[in-house]
Amino acid sequence: MVKKAPSKKRPTKTAAKKAENNARPTGPHTPISNIATEVAHAPRKLISPPDQGVAGGVIEPREAVEALRPKVVAESAAALVPSEKILPDIGAASFREGATFEPVHGDDNRVQVQETDKYPYRINASLLITARDGSQWIGTGWFISNRTLITAGHCVYITNSGVPGRDGWVKTIQVMPGRNGANLPFGSVTSSHFWTVKGWADSGDENYDYGAIIISTDVGKTVGTIGYGSFEDADLDSKVANVTGYPGDKPSGTLWYDSKKIANVSPTKVIYDIDTAGGQSGACVYVINEDGERIAVAVHAYGGPVTNSGTRISPPVYQNLTSWKE
Repeated sequence: MVKKAPSKKRPTKTAAKKAENNARPTGPHTPISNIATEVAHAPRKLISPPDQGVAGGVIEPREAVEALRPKVVAESAAALVPSEKILPDIGAASFREGATFEPVHGDDNRVQVQETDKYPYRINASLLITARDGSQWIGTGWFISNRTLITAGHCVYITNSGVPGRDGWVKTIQVMPGRNGANLPFGSVTSSHFWTVKGWADSGDENYDYGAIIISTDVGKTVGTIGYGSFEDADLDSKVANVTGYPGDKPSGTLWYDSKKIANVSPTKVIYDIDTAGGQSGACVYVINEDGERIAVAVHAYGGPVTNSGTRISPPVYQNLTSWKE
């Protein structure tokens, strides 16, 4: 009699679901949201490619900063921003008002982006943030999918403010993609759906300062997205980092850019001497790969007397970003 080899049992749906949950980030990187939402499992590949979107106009990667200066500034019939009042950086909410963040070191090398309606600059959004106590703040976010923008954790969740009724999830964020002062080429959308992780929400630990904004319309399909990836130290050490955002020390709602080689990396941070200012909290820190694609490697959030820094897209950060896509 021939004995048959025992058949392998297929994993049940419950077992597969358990394995999926076990693969999600845990500890300080455990994702949390103010809205109950099922989290999708992230793929193994640690590079997510960019998408130029369906809006017309693309600026190809160039080394010369002069490429950011426009030949013609187009007018738009888009709606105006509700207020031109100068507002404080959202970082001051969690780190106490009056603190200095994300400074310019020496000469200010930032260049204003005028063609904000062109890809890739239109993937950046000016954020008008309303906290639980009604106070208003500014920040920066960037699209990774049709409805998901990435930003700093302190843009969506305020900690240790010392102000009664202010800490916790912010109330709303008005997202203005490609904003150029009072010109909103893609309009705006207000969100009250956010993500961050326990390491930020529980203790305000800057090593876990990243989050997401989920909007109700497919704006990212129009403006496009930027790629993001998790890289080895050696792949980042020699790269030029780029930061584009909406600083509060420039005319309200204007977009500014600077770049410089990465100075150092740690398991949780990318460090660079790129000029920034408060209001650029949450901005994308990206490199340009061999194919000319812009790939985010960190979320800009902090400054110091010599260098500024962003929360590094490590494997658990990558997995959360991917699971937050909508």
